[in-house]
Parts: sequence; C-alpha cells; structure tokens
Amino acid sequence: MATRRTFIGQTSKAAAGILLLPALDIQPFSILRGGIPPSDTIHVGAIGINGMGWANVKSAVRVPGVQLTALCDVDQRVLDRRMGELTGMGIDGAKVETFRDYRKMLEKKDLDVVIVGTPDHWHALIMIHACEAGKDVYVEKPIANSIGETDLMLAAEKRYNRVVQVGQWQRSQQHFRDAIEFVHSGRLGNIRTVKAWAYQGWMKPAPVVPDSAPPAEVDYDMWLGPAPKRPFNESRFHFNFRWFWDYAGGLMTDWGVHMVDYALFGMKAGMPKTAAALGGKFAYPELSHETPDSQTTIYEFSNFILIWEHALAIDLGPYRKTQGVAFVGNNGTLVVNRQGWEVIEEEGSKSKVAVPWQDATPDPVLRHWENFISVVRSRKTEELNASLSVGAHVAKVCQIGNIAYRSGKKLDWDAANNRFTDKKVNKQYLQAKYHNGYSLPKV
Repeated sequence: MATRRTFIGQTSKAAAGILLLPALDIQPFSILRGGIPPSDTIHVGAIGINGMGWANVKSAVRVPGVQLTALCDVDQRVLDRRMGELTGMGIDGAKVETFRDYRKMLEKKDLDVVIVGTPDHWHALIMIHACEAGKDVYVEKPIANSIGETDLMLAAEKRYNRVVQVGQWQRSQQHFRDAIEFVHSGRLGNIRTVKAWAYQGWMKPAPVVPDSAPPAEVDYDMWLGPAPKRPFNESRFHFNFRWFWDYAGGLMTDWGVHMVDYALFGMKAGMPKTAAALGGKFAYPELSHETPDSQTTIYEFSNFILIWEHALAIDLGPYRKTQGVAFVGNNGTLVVNRQGWEVIEEEGSKSKVAVPWQDATPDPVLRHWENFISVVRSRKTEELNASLSVGAHVAKVCQIGNIAYRSGKKLDWDAANNRFTDKKVNKQYLQAKYHNGYSLPKV
C-alpha cells in the first residue's frame, strides 16, 4: 500500500499527458493500463450501483491503473444486472466480489477506493465508516442529508487522513472554469443578483400506490438503514427516494448542489446571512412526493442576492435553459450551464463584454475521476477539484434553503456558531435523526 501511494516516479509524466487526451474507449485505456505496475493498481469498490454509482464505476475503470474489485447493492436484481454488464466493459466478472452489506465490503484488504452511490440518507454513515476502514472515498452529492452530518464527515476525513472527492463533476469541466474566470475578472461590473435553477422535464414523481411487501430480492431493512421504519412502497423506492424528506431533499439538494455550487464559487461567497423559501406541490398535487415540485429560495449575502428556482416535469427555465447559473452584473449577464456559456451585454453598455456561446467541454465525469485518482496517488488533497469541504459548503447552503421552506420562516444563519439563530429550528432540522439502532459515529 505504501508503495502504491508514493508511486509517482516513472509514470508521473505519462499520467499528466493522459489528462490532456480526449476521451478514449475502454480498449485503448487497457493498453495504457499495462504500463502501470500491478502493485500500483487502485482497487475500487462501489456501494449503491443503480444510478450515479454505476455511472461512476464506468468512468473509474477508464482511468489507467484502476481495477474494479467489488460491488455492493441491497437489491440483488441490480447486482445481477451490473455483473452481466461487466463483460461488455472489458472486465472479468470473476475478479469482482459482490456484497449486500457494505460493512462486509469494507473489510476487504485489497480495496483502496469506495464509491458511495446510495440514497442520500446513507451518504454520511457509509463515508465515515469507509474512512474509518482506511479507504479513500468518492461520495455522491449531496454529501449528506442534514447540516450536522456534513461537519462529522469533515471531521472523519481529517481524523483518518483520507482523500475524499465529491461527485460535483462540473468542477472538472473546463468551460465552467472559463466562465468563472470571466466572472472573477470584474468585466461584468458589480454583480447584484445571481440566479441558479433546474427545470427538469424528464423528472416526475411517481403516482400514489398502496404499500406492499418488498421484492424478495431486496434487503429493505438495509435500504432503510437509519431512516424511519416504514412499510415498503414502490413509489418511494430506487430513483424516487429523492422526493421524500426521510431520504433526501428534492431538487433543492439533487440539482441545487450542482448549480448553487457554481453560484457560490463565482461570487467567492461564504454562508448566507438569511434565507427564505416558498413552494409546494403545485404542478402535481395528486402524485406521491413530499418535497416541492416548484420552489423559489432567496438567499441574502453581504453584497448580492442568490435566487434558486426549480420545477419538475417542465423544461422552459430562465434564459430558455433547463438548468444553469446567471451572474447579473451592471455591464452584462453571464449565463453558464452544462452545455456551455455566454455573456449577454446590457443594452447601451460601453464595456463591450458580450461573449458568443462557448460550447461545453466533453467527458466531465471521466475528467473528475482522473483528478480524483491522481490525488489518491499523490496525496496532494489541495489538488482535488471537488473536495469534501466544497461539497459540505454547498450542501449546507441547500439544506438551509430546504429548512426555510419546511419551517415556513425567514431564517437567520449564525455563521460564528454554525447554526440558525432560531433554537426551535435548530432542534428540529439541524441534525438528521437516526433510527433502527443506527447512530452516527463519534469522530
């Protein structure tokens, strides 16, 4: 292990060159991988492989010197399906061990990196346990389902000296960085408002259905984990977990962490002074979701206002874009999203800041994994594109937005004490409540 983590030597220049290459398919990468000694192979395992967890696996194995060694999921159907896909990815399934209980997987000695791709209510506990087990971690966003959990995760990262990357892969897209460089240049003039939004036409909550017995292939008790005990319901399961407070925070935390992250990055902002939110089940009151399908949140910072908007099942968002961030300045407005960026000049401006549409840079998840694996090898955590502290910052801001909505109050944030000024709100919402015998470790 020590040899692997100190290995830079002969492969450092080659690895740097690889980062400059365009996306390659699996076959060329398998050739490049042959130049890395087996002792320096990074062994990766994934926990939760139904959605982004699997997308991360597919990107991870394209990075030279990475080998998939373990898969874990509470649904045997998902495990069987993913194991069946390995051959097409050029992976020998006989060398990949499967698990239903992540704690057993963490006991593996030949496991260096763990992907946490579970529903949000599991992120904190699994990430902390993985660090405790001596593994580096790639944790999906949002990093936690409460503000309090984020602080414990940061403490665990520090105590166990682990490398932790958050799945906010836009941090590895060059066009986003180019856009933020323009924002930081000052050419937009004073920025008084920042808008961030997600209008997601392809996402729609499930219908109301009766409770039922869980499928025989599903370890439902393990799926619930620290969440409150409830009967199984198909409309709360797998993808639809994100619409229920027990497990997640709706679009505010699902997409908000991506877009609000760049709003904060662009403005070099800390925590907001106040937050207020309005919304509800306005579009689909008959469906099963608890989180609002429509929501607007307003954050007050010392020198600007941040407005978050989201809407399920429609696409026509601000600036005719389904998702994005807009920095509204005296001289013009910069709009950036996953497809590219532009600057719309204020009519009559003498600053000449207009920039035509700049297309997005490709393969962002792969770029994110290349960055992560390079830091796993070098241990230079300052080079991470989306460190745990970055993920914790935006997760807190998005949680504040949800708490403002749920409490129905305009909230004041006490940055010095890392809490709201409202004691009742702190007691009810600051820390996730763990159930079924689970508790957060003391870090």
